[in-house]
Amino acid sequence: MSSQPSLTFGAHVDQTDPIAEAQARGITMVQFFLGDPQSYKGPVVHHEGGAEGVRAAAQEAGVDLYVHAPYMINVATTNNRIRIPSRKLLQQHMTVATEIGAKGLIVHGGHVGDDDDPAKGFDNWRKAIEATDLTIPLLLENTAGGDNAMARHLDRIGRTWEAIQQADGADMVGFCLDTCHAWAGGIELGDVVEQVRSITGRIDLVHANNSRDAAGSGADRHAPLGDGQIPQDELADVLRAAGAPVLLETPGADLHEADLAWLRERL
Repeated sequence: MSSQPSLTFGAHVDQTDPIAEAQARGITMVQFFLGDPQSYKGPVVHHEGGAEGVRAAAQEAGVDLYVHAPYMINVATTNNRIRIPSRKLLQQHMTVATEIGAKGLIVHGGHVGDDDDPAKGFDNWRKAIEATDLTIPLLLENTAGGDNAMARHLDRIGRTWEAIQQADGADMVGFCLDTCHAWAGGIELGDVVEQVRSITGRIDLVHANNSRDAAGSGADRHAPLGDGQIPQDELADVLRAAGAPVLLETPGADLHEADLAWLRERL
């Protein structure tokens, strides 16, 4: 049997000195926030060397950087008081993520109101892509909950992706598969990679998380890889099949030691 190509492992870390965080874990890829993920305030680079300092340190250390956009961003919504600040915040993060040399900016799919036509949300995604100067890849991430979410269920992911493809700049949009979100969102993990690839043609990044809650629960509660409701063999199969860089967002020990050992043992 031919051996699998080795996968790149990384983790979500504190933003103050992400390169030091990578070196402490023995990894070559990190994800972090730029500022407060629960705020509409613009991005902040906490590294003492500023954006240039982060970029230079990452290049010197051979560490790939990914930025996770704030949770507040919802470019799909029909509510102007949320959608317009969301687009502004997305552009601000895109600009600063580019300045630090990030490989991609990850953003959640968002949702429309319970009584809204989801078609408006899909088209708002198209408009958001056209309104944003995409200077690095923007990675759409599937989400765990919400009945009127744009990226929870496969059919909605398909329609969101279809709308995005109609936009100028669509070639700069990729996909981030979150294993906990897929499980909690009610997607069967057995063929999730095949299903997503049939929609998007790509998986650029995987957020490797087990789930504290049951399949289809809609609860976005990450668990360590070896301690959650997703069967461990099933989780490993998904990561192997995706063949994309693997980023941990698991809770627990600061240095992700147990989860990195889990990945290295199985993958």
